[in-house]
Amino acid sequence: MIRSQLIQKLADENPHLYQRDVERIVTTVFEEITRAMEQGNRVELRGFGAFSVKHRDARMGRNPRTGAAVPVEEKAVPFFKTGKLLRERLNGGGEGDA
Repeated sequence: MIRSQLIQKLADENPHLYQRDVERIVTTVFEEITRAMEQGNRVELRGFGAFSVKHRDARMGRNPRTGAAVPVEEKAVPFFKTGKLLRERLNGGGEGDA
């Protein structure tokens, strides 16, 4: 599902909301998750999962074409860990409250 499909589905399921308001809500949620992660915070959505930032140290890598050693700078990468309920639903282990 892509962002526009999510917005359309939410708008269809909530006819009392204008589509532009649904779009603003979705955008705000994504922006707040991003902002929290930029600040190094963890974002947990119970039953769904948690977004966090992992830091990878600088290291020596290898150019796959030439085989030459190249320095790789340290970097921050987004990380998502599924929640128990989502993991159970994906593996057919739970009915869950959907």
